[in-house]
Amino acid sequence: MKYRKLMMRGAVGVLPVVGIILGGSITASVAAPQVIELMQVPCQFLDVENDQGYLSQSKADCEAINLKSAKERVASSKVLTLKPGDYIFRVSNKNVPYELGFWLREEDYNWANPLHKLNKISVSGGGLVTGATKDYKVTLKPGDYLFSCPLNTTPDYKLVVKDN
Repeated sequence: MKYRKLMMRGAVGVLPVVGIILGGSITASVAAPQVIELMQVPCQFLDVENDQGYLSQSKADCEAINLKSAKERVASSKVLTLKPGDYIFRVSNKNVPYELGFWLREEDYNWANPLHKLNKISVSGGGLVTGATKDYKVTLKPGDYLFSCPLNTTPDYKLVVKDN
């Protein structure tokens, strides 16, 4: 069997693909992205910390709650650890009565730095109304990341990407 490395061009750029030549045709295989499901409730993500039972009618409620408790909660929250690769973060709004979003970025990402927009990883979006679920696609390389919801004012939770 002969192996041939191909480059596929698509919406996300150029991707390496391993192809196998079988009887004159090439069969290409691309690994599907791994799905990471995250559930938002008022002022927090359930998947990395215990449900605190917070009630919130607006972003301001969460800002007040997190001002008092975010530091301690993050210190005791679960750190997500993943391998480098392609991911879909499937984020759901469970009973939060206002629109939410999601923001995943490299730990040292600064949105005000124009160079970071060119060479740092950051994926974000809104539109998560009550009961909605949205997918956020990203390719992660080794390093430290943060994720949060600026609209629900959650703490900045830690995500580590490493080879082993």
